[in-house]
Amino acid sequence: MAFTRALSRRLTLMLSAGALLAAMLLCWAALQKHETTLEIRAVSQGATIPDGFSVWHHLDANGIRFKSITPQDDILLIKFDTSDQSEAARKVLYRSLPRGFVIAQQEEKSLTPAWLTRLRHDIQRLG
Repeated sequence: MAFTRALSRRLTLMLSAGALLAAMLLCWAALQKHETTLEIRAVSQGATIPDGFSVWHHLDANGIRFKSITPQDDILLIKFDTSDQSEAARKVLYRSLPRGFVIAQQEEKSLTPAWLTRLRHDIQRLG
């Protein structure tokens, strides 16, 4: 009887500790900052996007930090650590760049479906 009570107490303590750890991990994951991306596109077809150096100059002159500026096809992508930096950059670039450009927040693509699909595919191949 005393043995089962001690075992029950240990099991309860271990389950409580596991639940607390899981809750802490969920909170940590929720508080992680996710990078944001602005994209600059030309409105009319055939128009060129602004060069990265001029964009860098405008952002630097206004004290806005960014992670990277990357041309991709007919789009210029600018990555930021926070959405506040991204919003401030959007306002600065809207004022600074000539008319004829669309400056918009890029939709973040979640990597979760890709790795879940790959995992599902690997399991089917193994089974």
